[in-house]
Amino acid sequence: MPAPRIRRLARELAAAPTAAVYGRVGTCTVAFGTLTSWLVDLVNVLTGNLDRPGGAMFPLAAHQRTRAAGPGKGFRTGRWASRVRGLPEVKGELPVATLADEIETPGEGRIRALITVAGNPVLSTANSDRLDRALASLDFMVSVDPYLNETTRHADVVLPPPDPARAGHYDFAFLTLAVRNVASYSPPVMPMAPDSLDECDILARLTLIAAGQGADADPAALHEQLLGQVLADAAEALDRPADELRALVAGDRPAERLLDARLRLGAYGDRFGQRPDGLSLTRLLEHPHGVDLGALRPRLPEVLRTPSGTVELCPPPIAADVARLRDARDAPPEGFVLVGRRHLRSNNSWMHNVPALVKGRDRCTLQVHPEDAAKLGLAAGEDARVTSRVGSLVVAVEVTPDTMPGVVSLPHGWGHDVPGTRQAVARAHAGVNANVLTDETAVDPLSGNVVLNGIPVRVQPA
Repeated sequence: MPAPRIRRLARELAAAPTAAVYGRVGTCTVAFGTLTSWLVDLVNVLTGNLDRPGGAMFPLAAHQRTRAAGPGKGFRTGRWASRVRGLPEVKGELPVATLADEIETPGEGRIRALITVAGNPVLSTANSDRLDRALASLDFMVSVDPYLNETTRHADVVLPPPDPARAGHYDFAFLTLAVRNVASYSPPVMPMAPDSLDECDILARLTLIAAGQGADADPAALHEQLLGQVLADAAEALDRPADELRALVAGDRPAERLLDARLRLGAYGDRFGQRPDGLSLTRLLEHPHGVDLGALRPRLPEVLRTPSGTVELCPPPIAADVARLRDARDAPPEGFVLVGRRHLRSNNSWMHNVPALVKGRDRCTLQVHPEDAAKLGLAAGEDARVTSRVGSLVVAVEVTPDTMPGVVSLPHGWGHDVPGTRQAVARAHAGVNANVLTDETAVDPLSGNVVLNGIPVRVQPA
């Protein structure tokens, strides 16, 4: 994008009565994902649009509590590093880009067992052919998943959770990202099947086994422990005995009881009866379409966790990475770059086994700009071979001006033609796995995220 256009956009943002710059997955899965996300925040701050109505604001979900403003612990990465490649820890996690290394490389600390909960890393992880081979070499693997898919086919034990109609739902994750403060709970509409376990019981039992308490340990003990931790906070905040609060907790299942306690202690909660019009699980059940908690409100400096208690615009680790960006700008990749894309009906691999979501035209195609198609001798519907440093695949071509010259695009999550799965619908619409081409050695050094967009590739007729 030409620099004058960027400057014009910046001035328009600064002059607008209200404005917000917004980034999501697309800004996080590139070589400079952390820098890009940082710059998004900087534009919002420097144009006066941080934490004001019409700008970039912070929701307050019903299960969250407010805190007093003041300094926090700050944010650090790299408190430890991965065993093989020395990749930094981020928020207590290590990059999945090095999982195959940790499985394949001998030595103390080598991963020989794995638990997966949903997800499908054989299709969603960089250089997924290598990870596929690595999973096959594990001593033991257990998967909590409703599907026998490309990943769970390696599991020694597959533990299927109940179907969604038999499980309640409160969105702990996305309500913290909402554009308006709301709360809703969808209770189960069908009873649990006699031979099935609630998902929270499955996870509790796995936790107890991992803690050395054996397969016969009672999940109820762990559920009560978790609930007790929340009630201990409530007892301190409300100056009431925890046993008294436990007697007031509603809910037929462990997850519901934990939700009720979190709601009642949250920012809009009834504080276990002290605020009669406040939220609780009972109130959400009385409002099946949800409760509107109002528009977002300014929350600074309450939400800050920086050591200074202020917005710190230029963290040294991020500023230091700008030099890497300059170097990359002066050495653009040769040939083509591969980017992903998401379709509404196929955002994730599990959606490909639902007949209503895969009907219609084939969406697993290689999108190519008409100028590039002409240069390469590619025609719509014909096959092209795409090759990267780590892999190669053959895929049907879709010629479209929606893709920039020099860029080709493949959607992720496809590649359902491997043996050992039980997904008949997905197999009938197999497509190709774009992550055969992505490189697990290319990561954003600040976040550890693997680079999934902007992969250098060669394209030629198949």
